[in-house]
Amino acid sequence: MSLTGGVQRSTGARPRTGLAVGLLAVALLALVGGLAYAALLHVQGAKIRHELDWAMVHGRPADPSGCTWIFGGASDTGHAGAPPAGFPQHAAIHAVARTGRPQVDQVARNGTVYHVRTQLRGDEVVQVVFDARFQLAERQYLLWGVSAAAVAVLVAATATDLRLRRRSVQPLTEALDRQRRFVADASHELRAPITRVHTAAQLLAQRSTCTDTAADRQDLDRLLRTTRLLGEIVDELLLSARLADPSAVTRPSAPVDLAALVVDAVEADAPRAAAHGVTLTVAGADAPVPVHGVGPALRRVVTELLTNALHHTPAGGRVEVRLRPASAGHVELVVSDSGRGLDPRHTERIFDRFHRGPGAGDRRVGLGLALIREVVTAHGGTISAAGRPGTGATFTVRLPVRGGGRAGSPPPDVDPGAARWPFCWWGAHRDRSAQEHEWSRF
Repeated sequence: MSLTGGVQRSTGARPRTGLAVGLLAVALLALVGGLAYAALLHVQGAKIRHELDWAMVHGRPADPSGCTWIFGGASDTGHAGAPPAGFPQHAAIHAVARTGRPQVDQVARNGTVYHVRTQLRGDEVVQVVFDARFQLAERQYLLWGVSAAAVAVLVAATATDLRLRRRSVQPLTEALDRQRRFVADASHELRAPITRVHTAAQLLAQRSTCTDTAADRQDLDRLLRTTRLLGEIVDELLLSARLADPSAVTRPSAPVDLAALVVDAVEADAPRAAAHGVTLTVAGADAPVPVHGVGPALRRVVTELLTNALHHTPAGGRVEVRLRPASAGHVELVVSDSGRGLDPRHTERIFDRFHRGPGAGDRRVGLGLALIREVVTAHGGTISAAGRPGTGATFTVRLPVRGGGRAGSPPPDVDPGAARWPFCWWGAHRDRSAQEHEWSRF
């Protein structure tokens, strides 16, 4: 896992934290608003009961706002204007006159609620009607106010968290940028002296004569392996630093024939496979498979997967490279072997940086598969591994196909400079002999 990816995940988690804080504040505000609403309902209910009681006892409304009508006796009182349609309720008046029991109703009409009380006052039946439109408006104002406050709190909490996130993450981002620049600069400065040491070791190996002792030749071989390993480590550290720079990486757009890359890689490794008694086959590469990407980067992916398979396959084994179409305009590059296999528990960890599985030997420096995954991910694809101990391993690379299909003429050669990708693929191209190494740029 790259440090840059970790920073992006940590910074991506902070807005969710701010949103959670905002939602908690909204929940508390909703609780307070609910309590206030309940209190308002209680106060309004008490006021309505008081108004009905006052009008029933005194024969006139206590509130001169014109929301109360009194019907009863020879004439109706308390009218601030024409009574609302449907009042008085004669059915309720007749029922109270017949039974003598008071009756209280709520009637929703004309966009408001009327509280109606009908009861005997002396020998007369009196009906009091109270219009609660002002109480309903107060409730709506309270709900609107609480809702607006909740939205404001949520927006303020999110904005505050974003601002704090920028301030808190900026020093970490700057530190990671300095670290990446240091790794890139140090790797770049170390590459030249390591190359000179490796070249000197090669010259010494070439000048060795038959009079040299076996111990001297072993020392030279060990020196060559060590300088080669140091070069690989430095190159992959440099590449890792470039891949971790989000400002330098742009999506690839040049057409690349993946089938041609596969055929070239298989042809290049065929002598090595034959020397080790390993059967190397290729399938599905008889037609062009155009994908968007950087040719040297994708070539490195194919080469490293093939080298990894040959390294872990004993004599008499088999390595197969297949290109097969996948759903939704994708193609799959499958490299399978019949070698020592791998532990299913390590199928994800083997793509971690500096992870060393059992039997890695001195060839694996812990960055190869991690960098391959970064290259594949940068091309919009995925890579996965499967296998069991003793039954071989299978690596599957899934890439989007250019134009959504395999048909078409072979694409032109890719100019790595025109792609404007920060890949400067340096590697140790090993000749098939035991001691000849040549440092070159892909």
